[in-house]
Amino acid sequence: MPKVNLNRVPMPNQDAKQRAKNFTEVALGYTPEQFKEEASRCIQCPKRPCIGGCPVGIHIPDFIKAISEDNIPEAVTVLKNSNALPAVCGRVCPQESQCENVCTLAARKAPVAIGRLERYLADWERANMPANAQVKLPKPTGKKVAVVGSGPSGLTAAADLAKLGHKVTIFEALHVAGGVLMYGIPEFRLPKEIVQAEINYVTSLGVEIILDSVIGKIDTVDELLANGYDAVFLGTGAGLPLFLNVPGENLGGIYSANEFLTRTNLMKAYLFPEYDTPIRVGKKVAVVGGGNVAMDAARCALRLGGEEVSIVYRRSEAELPARHEEVEHAKEEGITFKFLTNPTGFKGNTQGWVTTMDCIEMELGEPDESGRRRPVVKAGSDFSMPVDTVVVALGNSPNPLIAQTTKGLDTARGGTVVADAHTGKTNKAKVWAGGDIVTGAATVISAMGAGKRAVVSIDAYLKETA
Repeated sequence: MPKVNLNRVPMPNQDAKQRAKNFTEVALGYTPEQFKEEASRCIQCPKRPCIGGCPVGIHIPDFIKAISEDNIPEAVTVLKNSNALPAVCGRVCPQESQCENVCTLAARKAPVAIGRLERYLADWERANMPANAQVKLPKPTGKKVAVVGSGPSGLTAAADLAKLGHKVTIFEALHVAGGVLMYGIPEFRLPKEIVQAEINYVTSLGVEIILDSVIGKIDTVDELLANGYDAVFLGTGAGLPLFLNVPGENLGGIYSANEFLTRTNLMKAYLFPEYDTPIRVGKKVAVVGGGNVAMDAARCALRLGGEEVSIVYRRSEAELPARHEEVEHAKEEGITFKFLTNPTGFKGNTQGWVTTMDCIEMELGEPDESGRRRPVVKAGSDFSMPVDTVVVALGNSPNPLIAQTTKGLDTARGGTVVADAHTGKTNKAKVWAGGDIVTGAATVISAMGAGKRAVVSIDAYLKETA
């Protein structure tokens, strides 16, 4: 048996000082030589745990084996059989806690860089192969499915349903498809031309996308079913921001992360005045929260002119929910972290703009339901910090419109739709749901996995009623 190679090939990145001033993609991708070298590290272990660690079930050893045999088109085919959005996943999926975490080499702290290989393959396909070259569509079934929302769960469900021969129409509320992939994740992590290329693949399968279509307003779910659709999949995500609910939170200069990132990414405020979307970012910026969205907001604020950008988080660094890579990139770019700190209110000037954030120090108590130690107030630790801009990145809940306009659809606390975890089936006949509308804000890949699981159930139902 050849000696195991534990030398994981690092991802080349833009220099931190350079990238902190631009919105160009931070990760530069592997060279062909680096790609082959990293793929050669896979030991093709018989148990193949990486497949089980992938929410969409990619046959990872098979596409890596094809790479080792210099059969890149075959590697692409294996990848696309399970994943409609590989260029997206290769960039934003938390592989380190999923497929790479269970890689046999992870026990020796050198898992194969599966996500980086996936990214390379997806980029190679986009440059060298037609959009649906590897797909042979079956005879149409005559069944019609409405997919509400064009984020990761909706796109995945639509692509898989189309591959089964069903006619799929996606209804998207915004003026461009992609959901959170377009409005939420910054250009320097996920270039928008790449998102649109992935969407072009989905439409090449015969999927129709109708934009500017707010289901619940133009049509209800019940009306979709009455108008000829045999099933409906709800994948509208979680776009309703949560707030601190403290005094002064309505002052000017305080944004929800949703607004801040939507203006920056989807409406391209970072290209102002080329795009007519101004955004006000002061010199002293505080971002409240510790997830990937908080990292995105802080790194955008830095690139938009913030001179002192801080992440304010009520727990310690060990409890940060953001990806380690994103935290490290933020630190490299000069963003500071204020841990065990919780805002208690805001003060402003006579013009109504925020000038001060009042805070209190925290300390960690016993673990809560998430398994992380609960932050508790440290008595007598009140302090204030000057701020010009604040971004509140505390998470999101689903927009209530679908639930309010769909008769009989069960919802849970927080407004999430109740759906079976394995099938996506709701209590309402002919209606399935998946992604953040069910779980609350989570990851792109978990939403995609939910879309795939729902398709299995939808397809079985459509066959039963054929």
